[in-house]
Amino acid sequence: MKGKKQKEPAGMNPAEIFTALALLEKERGIPQTFMMEKIIQAITTAYKRDHDGVENVIVDVDEAHQTLRMFVQKNVVDEEDYVDPINELTLEEAKAISAKYEVGDIVNIPVDNTEFGRIAAGNGKQVIIQGLREAERGMIYDEFNSKQHEILTGVVTRIDPNTGNASLRIGTGSETTEALLMSGEQVPGEELSEGMHVKVYVVDVRRSTRGPQILISRTHPGLVKRLFELEVPEIYDGIVEVRSIAREAGSRTKMAVWSNDENVDPIGACVGPRGQRVANIVEELRGEKIDIIKWSEDPAAFIAAALAPADVVDVWMADEGKACRCVVPDDQLSLAIGKEGQNARLAARLTGYKIDIKPASYQESEEASEPPAEETPEEF
Repeated sequence: MKGKKQKEPAGMNPAEIFTALALLEKERGIPQTFMMEKIIQAITTAYKRDHDGVENVIVDVDEAHQTLRMFVQKNVVDEEDYVDPINELTLEEAKAISAKYEVGDIVNIPVDNTEFGRIAAGNGKQVIIQGLREAERGMIYDEFNSKQHEILTGVVTRIDPNTGNASLRIGTGSETTEALLMSGEQVPGEELSEGMHVKVYVVDVRRSTRGPQILISRTHPGLVKRLFELEVPEIYDGIVEVRSIAREAGSRTKMAVWSNDENVDPIGACVGPRGQRVANIVEELRGEKIDIIKWSEDPAAFIAAALAPADVVDVWMADEGKACRCVVPDDQLSLAIGKEGQNARLAARLTGYKIDIKPASYQESEEASEPPAEETPEEF
């Protein structure tokens, strides 16, 4: 095989099969016994396919001498019971092979070496190639499965003009794979083009018949959290924690942070000197606004902070359930609610509370509607 290109089908002899399996085990970690079982199964299936009616076929594996031999097993029967020449031998025929055989014994009839060599070569090679593919898929799966909920940089290789889905090449060296950034996971208004480098959040990694399937997103709130971890040392070190995130990708994100060190201001750490840290993340998110608020164990204080930039005069917590009413100055009602209700909606997701916003001039007797439906915090 050295220096010469084999014509198809490649004539792998048994010794070459053993050598190939040893190399697979050494370089890919696939046990030789596992692969040999697959080869034997493929060879016997192929032989039975070519020889209709054959029931029992065995392959003898001699690792010491690196040889493979195939046998068709036939049952020894009386002359009067002889009906299946493919799977049976008469006693006379069996005695001609060896005098030791009696009725009820099983005789192993060797398969012609030339025919067996042809079957072993084609099917052995096919199984080995498949084993290599599975090993590579397994390595890629392990590589990317360890990066779930992390940020990876991908290169846009193609954009489907019909669906808007973008194909990205992710990874380096031999551990590269294609991932699909669905149009629904892309930031609204963000224009992607071939060759562009983009950061994506790995939502999940699944096994499939075509190899690992990597689910990626640009809209997931976890992307914002990981970007802050990369940009803010205090978050990476665990001094500052991101307790909750609510995001409407491409428009606005609210993030609640907490400091485990009373000497460290969690908001200041995230904003950074002259606002540089948060500015870098806003640039990466193509101008998405980010509100950073301080998380509090006191629900009322947390909810009041969540409605920033509006000032909250008072918060009345419901006696039962996660609901509240927030009172804001009359001139800040629209600010608290936000454009198309976005500020109130994100605050509800961030805190996990139903929030009913009323102006300071509101009178309890004038209440005419129930609080809005509950929004739950987004997971990341």
